[in-house]
Amino acid sequence: MNASAERVAVYDASGRVVGSATRERMRREGLWHAAASVLVRSPDGGSVYVHRRTEDKDVYPGAHDCWAGGVVAAGEDPDDAAVRELAEELGVRGAPVRFLFRSVHEHGSVRFHGFLYEVRWDGPIVHQPEEVAEGWWMPLSELRSRLSDPTWSFVPDGRQFVQEWFTRYGDV
Repeated sequence: MNASAERVAVYDASGRVVGSATRERMRREGLWHAAASVLVRSPDGGSVYVHRRTEDKDVYPGAHDCWAGGVVAAGEDPDDAAVRELAEELGVRGAPVRFLFRSVHEHGSVRFHGFLYEVRWDGPIVHQPEEVAEGWWMPLSELRSRLSDPTWSFVPDGRQFVQEWFTRYGDV
């Protein structure tokens, strides 16, 4: 199926599922939706996996991110979306994914409820070639420093969510 024809869950501003729409319509009309995102951390927690998006992504092409994730499909639970997206984008399977917090992101016509998770991982990372151009482990201190540079091309929602994560959890 063409990605723009995929059916995604449509939410209202307060965070309730109110229906579904094609991904293309959701983007075109700026409909509220949900996304599940997973922060992949090293076993000791000192580093996170950072990646650069491919140049043909429909939103924020070529930008960096430290969350593996995507839009919640119609009829899908955000917990399941997190596990699915982690496996699709980075090839991480079988590790326990832990819910962290929920947030709201609004940037231009992109409006969604974010369901944020984390996983500790020391296995192989296998990029989905349509989504991830390259990736590497980055110490938390370096990520913090890079995020303070507004010229570093980093997806706005990823920047918002990791800064919220730092506020809530520090470097733990």
